[in-house]
Amino acid sequence: MMTSYSQRYKAKVVEFFNNRTQYDKETTIQRALPLIDLVPLSPGDKVLDVATGTGIIALALAQKVGPEGRVVGVDFSSGLLAQAQQKIDELELGNIELVEADAEQVAFEDNSFDAVLCSSALVYLKDIPNVLKQWHSWLKPGGTVAFSAWSEQSYATPLIIEVCAKHSIELFNINEPTGNTKKCCSLLENAGFENIQITQQQQGHYESVDQAQRWDGSWFHPTHNPLENLPEERIKILIAEYAAAIAKKANEQGVWVEKEAFYICGQKPNVRV
Repeated sequence: MMTSYSQRYKAKVVEFFNNRTQYDKETTIQRALPLIDLVPLSPGDKVLDVATGTGIIALALAQKVGPEGRVVGVDFSSGLLAQAQQKIDELELGNIELVEADAEQVAFEDNSFDAVLCSSALVYLKDIPNVLKQWHSWLKPGGTVAFSAWSEQSYATPLIIEVCAKHSIELFNINEPTGNTKKCCSLLENAGFENIQITQQQQGHYESVDQAQRWDGSWFHPTHNPLENLPEERIKILIAEYAAAIAKKANEQGVWVEKEAFYICGQKPNVRV
């Protein structure tokens, strides 16, 4: 039986994250934790961490809600969840539950959580508007949603798109749906959230030319990947042209890697009965 592109894409994403055995680094931790500062939490609260990965967010949330609270971490990467569980066991935390599941297929009861968080993973999902509406329904009245995202100009994505366009290959930017503050606000407003707040943070840095040139021809997008079935010879040509384009961007400091992060939160209306 032939598998759909969506199935192949999700399998590819799972494989990619399962292979990240050293995910926890200073950069991954620093880019995740600011999200928590946007969410008002109290001891006893129940929180959902979507795409919890190695539990960076979940562990911090567990300390905020205390032993009487509860954190549910969902991820479809067994490899990342294994790392999260090891940390939970080492810290002897009893208020975190890990669920191995597809974030677009998992279901919870309405009005279940005081907060729903998702760090840097919303764009991996196929139907973002629908996902946000689901989160809205799972939140209690007055509950908070918070997610982080990258600008459309972040990482090597724009340059790869530019190189491929010269060969009449149209790639879609995975960060496009949440790629600026206006789009982030619109997504939350359309899902029914209010009191929306956004914090912007530049996390870019310089890399050596060799580091910046490390593109292997892979591409992630939940609905569209014309590189998937491209002959290896053509992929090699694209890689070479990308490397040449990177070299032209270098200066005495190296190659600048743009990383503009958005931290967004909104509130479900506090309907009084």
